[in-house]
Amino acid sequence: NFYARQLRLSPHVLGHSKAHVGRVVAELVRAAKAQGLQPGPLALSLRGDFVRIGSAYEQHKVRSPDCFDILVPLRLPPHLEPQPLSADGLGPRDAFVCGLRARAGWPRRYRPFAEGFCVELQGRSHLSSGLVLRWFQGHLQRCLGAVRYRLQERCRVSLSACAGRPPTLHIVPCSDYVCCHISMAVRLIPAIPIGDALYLTALPPEGAQPPPAREALWSLNASRQEQRLLSWLKEQAPATSCHLKCLQILKGLRDLRGQGLEEPFCSLWGRVLSSYVLKTALFSLLLQGPLEAWDERFLVERLEDLVLYLRDCLRKQLLMHFFLGNASLPEAVVLPRFLKEATPVNLLAAFDGPTLDLVAFQLISTWIQAPQVIRMYSSPRYLRPVPVP
Repeated sequence: NFYARQLRLSPHVLGHSKAHVGRVVAELVRAAKAQGLQPGPLALSLRGDFVRIGSAYEQHKVRSPDCFDILVPLRLPPHLEPQPLSADGLGPRDAFVCGLRARAGWPRRYRPFAEGFCVELQGRSHLSSGLVLRWFQGHLQRCLGAVRYRLQERCRVSLSACAGRPPTLHIVPCSDYVCCHISMAVRLIPAIPIGDALYLTALPPEGAQPPPAREALWSLNASRQEQRLLSWLKEQAPATSCHLKCLQILKGLRDLRGQGLEEPFCSLWGRVLSSYVLKTALFSLLLQGPLEAWDERFLVERLEDLVLYLRDCLRKQLLMHFFLGNASLPEAVVLPRFLKEATPVNLLAAFDGPTLDLVAFQLISTWIQAPQVIRMYSSPRYLRPVPVP
């Protein structure tokens, strides 16, 4: 009942929302690409496509289809190629720096581009995630007028931007255009393609004034590989597999339990048990045993397995990144050599032992008391609006 009434999305509403988001983003990207061709060859521009990522497109979103994530690939100037390199000692262990390799005459020919989009790091020019993000925000804002005019019969659109974070496109459908009148927030994430559907995106900001070196850091986005893995699992698992439902229910329980926690632990609870951590734990558990065991009739058993697996990871302070340095990936997921041979990364390394122990205790407590937690925090006085991504 908890899943059906509070977590499960209507396929009809989700389908309408995704289609509407796709049409609006396509208009904006088309306008931004056309305008980006005017400044000249030595500038960034949009590649012209966009990549749908996140839970709404992986069939494990919960509650309401009002938040979406879209990658917007960028194009570097001709003959300039990105070189992702490990950022050892400069930031998180899964961070990268984006070196640039020119096939002809880097210093003089590309000096205008370097001055506008690069930072010096260890004596070399590296693409700056901060400068790229600021350019991207301004570029989309300039293009919004033309899009707003073309879309005025369908919806009202606006763009909001926060320093250090990707801009968010707000879409309010007109009442007579679609049957599902849901206001949507779409996070538009600028991405640097590095081959085989892999991208570099800006790291989320830390603190009010990040150090200069952080401007050069990027995060690896392997969302397309995650989607390929989910497609492979869908083919291999029983038709009635409950692995995505388990993930949705655990996300729902996490959110409900967070309603009753005080700060600062409430924020730590959400960061430690982020959706990415939960998804990584699910992937790791799925590949450990026979997929036939994930049939719908074993839902409660598999959900408990997932909770206990997470509990053990938290106690050991160890949950490895699923793609960096993982030699046991299924053949269906193809990764470039530099990722297969990368140093394995622990997703829990940023948190201290007492915090992880406390989260493990609360996780088990939430599972044991799940019916009471659902009854208590599902009342209207506790249900908060879902935040904009």
